[in-house]
Amino acid sequence: MNELLPQLTQQLVNGLSLGAIYALIAIGYTMVYGIIGMINFAHGEIYMIGSYIGLVTLTAIGIQAGYPLPLILGAALIVSVVVTGLYGWTVERVAYRPLRGGPRLVPLISAIGMSIFLQNYVQIGQGSRDMSVPVLISGAIEFQMGSSDFTVTIPYSRLIIVGVTLMLMVALTLFIGRSRMGRACRACAEDMGMANLLGIDTNRVISFTFVLGAMLAAVGGVLIALTIGKLNPFIGFIAGIKAFTAAVLGGIGSIPGAMLGGLLLGLAETFAAGYLPAEYKDVVSFALLVLILLFRPTGLLGKPDVEKV
Repeated sequence: MNELLPQLTQQLVNGLSLGAIYALIAIGYTMVYGIIGMINFAHGEIYMIGSYIGLVTLTAIGIQAGYPLPLILGAALIVSVVVTGLYGWTVERVAYRPLRGGPRLVPLISAIGMSIFLQNYVQIGQGSRDMSVPVLISGAIEFQMGSSDFTVTIPYSRLIIVGVTLMLMVALTLFIGRSRMGRACRACAEDMGMANLLGIDTNRVISFTFVLGAMLAAVGGVLIALTIGKLNPFIGFIAGIKAFTAAVLGGIGSIPGAMLGGLLLGLAETFAAGYLPAEYKDVVSFALLVLILLFRPTGLLGKPDVEKV
């Protein structure tokens, strides 16, 4: 027992930080689905682009220039969030708005095409090889539990991921619950037609949803790139699929569900990687999704769709 508890603690720390990233990306899926009932399969590539923009910003600033770390990190996050938000707006205008009134399958195919386009667009501009990301946040909290020789290591980079995610989740909850745009988003999610009749600019709300989701994904992309230390144009596909799984797990269309699903998926994946052969990590993640769909198709916090007449 003395040896098991420290290892569980280490996996818990790793799982929470990974789950926080999944939650940031999953919110983009769940907000778009909650308002227009469609899945933005280009969202994973938006996350990947956010990582690259953060790296380009760090390269332009120059980490050897002697600027304070908070200033460098803040500049990378701000530039990545702004530019990636523009990408999110462009995806909505190009891949969704012209096709919104057509069959539901058409925008889905368009989003997949946009995903492939963005992936190849980054490959052409940056190459397909792995690119190293400078280590800005070094050091860790280390301690031993009980009489075990196992040292629990909590890197500062992972603490920052969890802390930033918590702050963003609180801010998003307050924004959706109390701001005028947040109320407009909730009205559109409830009944798009009625919201339009009441004078809400639904096109503006939908565009805002894509932009907000892209911004949150960009924060996750920059933070995970700084933690892992490398990136390539293909990281968006796997992360996007995992985040979509997290959104479905928690109940797609529910923002708290996206947060919960991301944390649960991160913990499940990390514990599977720690106690099972590495190749079973993804098996456990998607097996969890299958079980949820079998026994609770609406997800953990999702609500059954009510047909409006």
